[in-house]
Amino acid sequence: MNLKKGVKQLVAEANAEIETIPTADAAALIENENVQFVDIRDIRELDREGMVPGAFHAPRGMLEFWVDPDSPYHKDVFASGKKFVLYCQSAWRSALATKALQDMGLEPVAHVEGGFKAWKESGRPIAERPKKQA
Repeated sequence: MNLKKGVKQLVAEANAEIETIPTADAAALIENENVQFVDIRDIRELDREGMVPGAFHAPRGMLEFWVDPDSPYHKDVFASGKKFVLYCQSAWRSALATKALQDMGLEPVAHVEGGFKAWKESGRPIAERPKKQA
């Protein structure tokens, strides 16, 4: 199969156009009430590994629908005016998702360099997935 663009190229192109926050800088934002972390991993990943404390779970497959106020699936958290900091496991899905939300006009939006893997490896706090969220 000959693809016009592979995943690595798509991620590199997204990273060239979005804000990437180093893990240490992201950790400093965790208590900032004007920042909302968004975990876009699959629910099984959250159950298995935990998540950034206070993060909102928005599965990658529903993210654009939850952000769009004209969508029947819209979630109010995305109309809060906060800065959204996305993460996934290794910062590939989050790079693509951040680019998509930026293209939609959501501001400000960024993602965590290295993803949840880098977060864990740097000894940052981890919380269990809440059983229910808004």
